[in-house]
Amino acid sequence: MKKLSFLLLCALFAIHATAQVPARKKQMIALANKTLDFAASQYKLMMKQVPDSVLPRTTNNKDGRLVTAKSNWWTAGFYPGTLWYLYEYTKDETLKQEAIKRDELIEKEKNNKGTHDLGFMMYCSFGNGYRLTKNPAYKAVLLTSARSLSTRFNPKVGCIKSWDHGAWEFPVIIDNMMNLELLTWASRVSKEPSFDHIARTHANTTMLHHFRPDFSSYHVIGYDSTTGAVLNRNTHQGAADSSAWARGQAWGLYGYTMMYRETKDKRYLDQAQHIAGFILGHPRLPADLIPYWDYDAPGIPNVPRDASAGAVAASALLELSRYTTGTISARYWNAGEKMLESLCSPAYLATAGENNDFILKHSVGSLPQNSEVDVPLTYADYYFVEALLRYKQWAK
Repeated sequence: MKKLSFLLLCALFAIHATAQVPARKKQMIALANKTLDFAASQYKLMMKQVPDSVLPRTTNNKDGRLVTAKSNWWTAGFYPGTLWYLYEYTKDETLKQEAIKRDELIEKEKNNKGTHDLGFMMYCSFGNGYRLTKNPAYKAVLLTSARSLSTRFNPKVGCIKSWDHGAWEFPVIIDNMMNLELLTWASRVSKEPSFDHIARTHANTTMLHHFRPDFSSYHVIGYDSTTGAVLNRNTHQGAADSSAWARGQAWGLYGYTMMYRETKDKRYLDQAQHIAGFILGHPRLPADLIPYWDYDAPGIPNVPRDASAGAVAASALLELSRYTTGTISARYWNAGEKMLESLCSPAYLATAGENNDFILKHSVGSLPQNSEVDVPLTYADYYFVEALLRYKQWAK
């Protein structure tokens, strides 16, 4: 009898727990909708403040002024990309027209062969525009952009060169994983295998040289452009060469999750899971799951958080949960959900009409250079809105 009562109790508990899952998701979907409504209202205010010739970038942390960027700056695509996402949610034509207007401003960058960031610049903007409108002109812009990006690939190194400046002969940064989606898309659409070859080779080389045994990543690897040998393992935006710069870990997580989606190569899924394990298992990951700007930053816990790293990681974890099963999938989903819940709270979410009309507060661009510290960042908003939309779509 006792055994029967125990089994009945277990069954009732399981039913109750199962019933709580939809309720939790409904609660989070409502929060996502509320936050997206707020985001759209913020960006409709921002539209009125940003000069026609530039794009919003951040806030000056000394005087609070809006900081803008020209079309050739690496963050140029995030503002129109966020507008496209918000248009997708609201169907508000004013947001669509602003996205089209800002895309026109950066279109000339399709021929820019001096940057590795064409994925950020062109795919986040024109990629979302093409996905939502199927405008053939946008497709042509993206394919030209992919060809421009491909010129930076060195087959000896097996990577796309990141910078044409600095002390490195051939620097490659972990951020560059994010630009590969432009190439995988171009390969699929154009049927030109060279794009896919470059993306896979870059991802494979990065997997080989950028990661430590614990699956944290270096920020910058310096290669010999003739032999492909690794010359340096450094940081530029992290606390130290040996540290785990928070946004760099999120770039890697997102990049390999995306590469698995695009190729179905299990090596990329394994790599994404290893990186997720490093992040979620880190003893210095705060309880709200929004990381400090560097996991090894001196002075933790009295150092800035990086909401942008949290937004990128949340979006990646929600996607990664779809390629796994059971408790592992639940771990990724729940972590991404918790990150979103934290970012939607007053601790990180701006108030209406403030924060220069950006959505999130408390991101860090480059603390070692004292650049963009504890301020809003355009890419934090982009990946936050992306993660909210993903949550709404996949929670159902």
